[in-house]
Amino acid sequence: MAHYAYVDENNIVTDVIVGKDENDLPEGVVSWEDYFSNKGKGRALRTSYNTFRNVHALGGTPFRGNYATVGGVYDETLDVFLPIKPYPSWVMNANFYWEPPVAYPEDDGGVMHDWNEELENWAPVE
Repeated sequence: MAHYAYVDENNIVTDVIVGKDENDLPEGVVSWEDYFSNKGKGRALRTSYNTFRNVHALGGTPFRGNYATVGGVYDETLDVFLPIKPYPSWVMNANFYWEPPVAYPEDDGGVMHDWNEELENWAPVE
């Protein structure tokens, strides 16, 4: 079993489906990406269910940075799927994941914090 992400003309992920493994090609099919791309839902790209933050959960080789998510973006230059950017101030790290410009407060006596985009900092939840 393999997973495929459909991306639109702006490389936004519009759907993720379960498909066939690349090794199990019927005669005349060059790749499953081509096969699913010809179904009229956009370009289909394989994505790894086990890849998150550019690490493979089962110890394998990470594939395309992250498992594709609807609304996320496929970066053609890097050949990775990026999750939805949660806030404009957050930046992509080396593991292809968005992180805040300020780290979450360490031990603050158990106080929960939410990101405050206006202040670009963590604010205690009241």
